[in-house]
Parts: sequence; C-alpha cells; structure tokens
Amino acid sequence: MKNTKRMTFLGLAAAVCLVLSFVETLLPPLIAAVPGIKLGLPNIMIIFVLYRFSVSEAAIVSLVRLLAVALLFGSAMTFMYSLAGAVLSLAVMAILRRLNVFSKVGVSVAGGVCHNVGQILVAIAVLATREIGYYFPVLAVSGIVTGAFVGLCAAELSKRTEKIKF
Repeated sequence: MKNTKRMTFLGLAAAVCLVLSFVETLLPPLIAAVPGIKLGLPNIMIIFVLYRFSVSEAAIVSLVRLLAVALLFGSAMTFMYSLAGAVLSLAVMAILRRLNVFSKVGVSVAGGVCHNVGQILVAIAVLATREIGYYFPVLAVSGIVTGAFVGLCAAELSKRTEKIKF
C-alpha cells in the first residue's frame, strides 16, 4: 500500500508540474526587454520531491514534466533546452542537498543559475556561436531571483506538509 501511495503522489507531483508549466505560459514575461526569463514554478514541486523523496524520483517527475510540456506546449528544441537545464540543475541541487550546507532556498538558487548555464551551453552548440554567452549575466541574475522565490515556496510547501506520510 505504501508504494501505491508513493507512486500516486509522484504522479500528482508530475501533474502539478504540468499545470504550473501551463500557468507559466499564460503569464507575461517578467522583463519584457529580456526574452526567456520565467519564474520556474514547476521547480517548486521538483525541489519538494528532491527533499521529501529522492534524487531519482525527482528526476523522473522532472522528465515526465519536460516530455509532457514539450508535447503539449513546445517543440523538440524547447525540450532540448529544457532538458539540458533540468539535468544540470538537478545534478547540482542533488549534490548540494547531499552536502547539506545550504537551505532549500540556497539549493534552489544554485539550481536556477545552473539551469540557465545548461540552456546557454545548448544555445552555444545549436547556434554555433559563443557570443550568446554574453547573455549569461542577465540570466544568472534572473536565476538567483527566481531561484530564491522557488526555494521559498518549496520550503513553505515542505513545512506545511511535513506531517503527511508518503
């Protein structure tokens, strides 16, 4: 029964990520003059799953979300950019979580910045130009700000659900 409950919750977490991704598509750009900056709302659930369950389960939820979002709202290119950002971000967040030296907010900030690093690396490869790297400082600042917001939300979600057994 415990595994069924766990799998059900992880399925719901993936569904919540998908809904949050959709909500993000409805929101206007955070900074109109700077394309590509998003809040990263689905990462609230990814960080929650990373802390409450495991790295592998967070990776599965993230991959399910990425595939569903690409199929419903995106393309192969958006999937490629998102996957690169998600893999690098989750890897760094998993390491920092294991080291246990940062709060959820700190881990989320690192994840937000690393997500942007992954996307910039893919853009450099796809566009065959390093000049796109000059865009990184802007994305790094946005990763810090949005990562802090996402981390605060994930911390609050964790606090409010700590008594629930999965």
